[in-house]
Amino acid sequence: MHTEQVNVYDKIVEILRDVAKVPADQIAPEKRIEEDLSIDSLAMVEVAVAAEMRLGVSVPDERAAEFFTVGDIVDFVGAALAATRG
Repeated sequence: MHTEQVNVYDKIVEILRDVAKVPADQIAPEKRIEEDLSIDSLAMVEVAVAAEMRLGVSVPDERAAEFFTVGDIVDFVGAALAATRG
């Protein structure tokens, strides 16, 4: 991972820990959101809202519903941040 991706990953881990109450040591890019981390759709909306508030990235509900792994979240947020920076 590049430095910027690591920073985004760390922020996502923080959000998943704080909002979805998932221990940080259980979070990894390949972990499946529902199956491995037991994050349901309602909690995923809360994660998306937290990402918007903390990182300034808009995560539409329909897009958040498509996230399958932690890596999917990191990739989306990283791409959205890169797009805002031009």
